[in-house]
Parts: sequence; structure tokens; C-alpha cells
Amino acid sequence: MTLPDAWRSLTQFTDARIALGRSGASLPTREVLKFGLAHAQARDAIHQPFDSEKVAQSLECLGLKTLTVQSAAPDRHCFLQRPDLGRQLSLESRRQLTQLRNDAPDLVLVVGDGLSSWAVHRQACELIRALLPYLSELGISLGPVVLAHQARVALADDVGECLHAKAVAMLIGERPGLSSPDSLGVYMTWSPSRGRRDAERNCISNVRPEGLNWEAAAFKLAWLLEQAFVRRLSGVNLKDESDNPALYGRVKPHLTQVNALREK
Repeated sequence: MTLPDAWRSLTQFTDARIALGRSGASLPTREVLKFGLAHAQARDAIHQPFDSEKVAQSLECLGLKTLTVQSAAPDRHCFLQRPDLGRQLSLESRRQLTQLRNDAPDLVLVVGDGLSSWAVHRQACELIRALLPYLSELGISLGPVVLAHQARVALADDVGECLHAKAVAMLIGERPGLSSPDSLGVYMTWSPSRGRRDAERNCISNVRPEGLNWEAAAFKLAWLLEQAFVRRLSGVNLKDESDNPALYGRVKPHLTQVNALREK
């Protein structure tokens, strides 16, 4: 009598590699092949070039202006070998942004390829589309969307400092997993400047339809932005309580405070 596999029923709830079965002392051939495919997809996600022109066209359809910049890493090989160069703008890009600093927007969105251009191509524009109504409701002005090549998370601090933005949010491709080569991360920082530490950012991760969907991620980011503008901080001092049932679907309990602060 063959006993049923107690793990098999759990596969409907996760993409994690569980209940793979076995063939003798080894994995079944189909699972070995699936693993090889997932590994190849993760590598492709890292090395596929960032099509910033296509993303710019999609954002322009939403009525948004865009700028394209480059980190100090000149190519993908250098980007992977030297993470520090991906955290700072090239000299030419810094000069380009410094010329626009008089606009001083409330918020700058930076879309960076990071470690998965697939994630940016598939998730970034849809997330921004879902976020725009919240920004309008909160009265937060948005600067040009900055599209960054060879970008690490901290590059957004450099961008925000150049543009004198009050806050910055980096939308960036996360490190690909074997079941999630297209996962987007969002990092929000209040008063961005070079040298900010990771503890001074708020992170929203696994943004994709199979994880945290676009609408839920947009609400979470809007909630964090509202609180950042009210309290003038971000990071470990700003706890994410956007899943509080009493606040769900609301982003303006402190809207009058936000406006009052902006007028000071």
C-alpha cells in the first residue's frame, strides 16, 4: 500500500521547491530540468539589458516626464564586480540632474535595473500607474521619473540630493530567486542624500502579481510616504502599519498636517 504524499497538497500554496518526489536516491528528471530552467531564467534576468526607452514610452503615456541616467559603473560586468560604483551617479549624469535642482519636487521616483531588468519591465510602470491617484490625493508633487542604468539601491540618494527632493522612492529589480526572476523592490527614503544608511529606508519587497500585487504595493508605499511627510523621517523609526484594518484603503487621515508642513 502506497501512502499519500503529505507534502503534495501544500504545493498549491507556494512556488517553493517542495514535494519534488524522487527517483531512487535522486530527483525525478522533470524536476532536474525545471531547476535548470529556473536557474537559467535567474541568470537571464540579471544580464538582460534594461530597455529604458520602452519604459519611458510607457510612462509618457501616463503623462509623466522621464530622465535617463547612468551610474558610475560603465557596464554590466563592472556593475556586478563593483557594487560601490552602482551606488553613485556618473559625473555626466550628476551634472545633468544638478541643472534641474531648482524644481525641488516633493517626491522623485527612480526606476533602476538593479539585479533584474525583467522585474522593472514587468512591474514598474504598473506600480506607478496604481500609485499616481494616491499622490494626487495626498497633494505630493512628483518630479521627472529617473530611469537609471546599472543601479543599486543607494543611487536614489544621489539622485534625490541632486534634485533637492524631499523624498525618493527607488523601484528596482531584486536579486532573482529560482521561482521569482521578476520581483521588484521599492525603497523609500526621506530627505535623501549621499551616505544614507540602509536603516534609514523603508523597503517593500516581492512586488509582482504572484507576490505583493501592484495595487497593494501602491497603497503601502502611499501610506509610508504620507507618514514620512508628516513625521519627516523614514527607516527603522517609521513602522509600517498599513495593514491595520482600521486604515486599509485610506491614505489621508493626516492630509491637513501634510499640507501645513509643506507650507512652512
